[in-house]
Amino acid sequence: MSRRVVRQSKFRHVFGQAVKNDQCYDDIRVSRVTWDSSFCAVNPKFVAIIVEASGGGAFLVLPLHKTGRIDKAYPTVCGHTGPVLDIDWCPHNDQVIASGSEDCTVMVWQIPENGLTMSLSEPVVVLEGHSKRVGIVTWHPTARNVLLSAGCDNLIIVWNVGTGEALITLDDMHPDVIYSVCWNRNGSLICTACKDKKIRVIDPRKEEIIAEKDKAHEGARPMRAIFLADGNVFTTGFSRMSERQLALWNPQNMEEPISVHEMDTSNGVLLPFYDPDTNVVYLCGKGDSSIRYFEITEEAPYVHYLNTFSSKEPQRGMGYMPKRGLDVNKCEIARFYKLHERKCEPIIMTVPRKSDLFQDDLYPDTAGPESALEAEDWFEGKNGDPILISLKHGYIPGKNRDLKVVKKNILDNKLTKNTENTSPKSGSTTPSIKSEAKLDEVLKEIKSLKDLVSSQEKRIAKLEEQLSKMDI
Repeated sequence: MSRRVVRQSKFRHVFGQAVKNDQCYDDIRVSRVTWDSSFCAVNPKFVAIIVEASGGGAFLVLPLHKTGRIDKAYPTVCGHTGPVLDIDWCPHNDQVIASGSEDCTVMVWQIPENGLTMSLSEPVVVLEGHSKRVGIVTWHPTARNVLLSAGCDNLIIVWNVGTGEALITLDDMHPDVIYSVCWNRNGSLICTACKDKKIRVIDPRKEEIIAEKDKAHEGARPMRAIFLADGNVFTTGFSRMSERQLALWNPQNMEEPISVHEMDTSNGVLLPFYDPDTNVVYLCGKGDSSIRYFEITEEAPYVHYLNTFSSKEPQRGMGYMPKRGLDVNKCEIARFYKLHERKCEPIIMTVPRKSDLFQDDLYPDTAGPESALEAEDWFEGKNGDPILISLKHGYIPGKNRDLKVVKKNILDNKLTKNTENTSPKSGSTTPSIKSEAKLDEVLKEIKSLKDLVSSQEKRIAKLEEQLSKMDI
């Protein structure tokens, strides 16, 4: 009688655990907008959550340590005139976040070092180019200040945030709504899932489709597609019988999937979160109360089911902490921020280990916050792999530099080129732009300080009035 051998894997015993109630973020009115994004974005400093806002759109930005009940009057980021649909933290600056909204704009925000003390309605830059709502924003993984946005106008735009310009517009590739867009490991390609049931692999700089697969999943409900570290594409979707499926594809040969798994018949869209260091994919269904996780290997059946974390409450959205924000001393390999109707609950995934020493097999060097390229280099055709850091002594955040936006004037460029040809000494245009930007920044700071002083004066006057009434 042949005995079934259990596959060896260090992630077989990964278990999830929700934190205690006092470590949750309570009394948050999570957005009710009907859109299949994760509604939550996390980095080692802050958790950002899209919330209900009367008139316009807003999201909360909370320092990670600010747990417990969140005051209704807590300041928000509230510059959009329509509901916010997607948010994404910049991987190279933990104080910069991008948001896409129903008002057809993308906004990029600079969050103060210690979080918000007053509501923020002035973005660093507004990126206008979409004619319908913007449902997807995602930063380039290795080039500084490169942001991709996708809208319901079926457009994908790649922006240079440092100048506020749209440098690449992919306008005739998708005939219908784009469900998801994902960069590959070094940001040279993107993969997209579209309502026309096609998965596409696109080179954005050459503006050409490298590979595509029609009817990757036969069902009509939304699909998701992400790149894995080895260049393969992992997709989630629905079969013709409305069963949820996951599949693995090789972009070199999209005829047949490497592997397909049927899961269940629930109708929530499966949001995939991927850890390139451990090759584990976590699937969080919208409206589900569980997180399933799978290990992806090079041996058949390629996608190996590990386990399921189950809880009672359904999830409205999910945030996923980058590797550098995890506690390596507790063998934490993933941390999720699960959105309920009125709260956000961190869930910690741990590999049980007896030793207290650093587990280097769980924590290979991971992508750090340093960018490998500047935006201009990437747009010129260069590629750069992520700059890796070791987590052996935990992650110590460095000082983030402020995001500066220098609006370019095409005429200026032509003028400076002409003057350069005539006299080589005239190179003083850039410092003046920089000093103007600096001056604007100082003036903004003075204005915000004045506003703060006047609001405090009003508050003091009010309190004095109340005190005088009490004395009477």
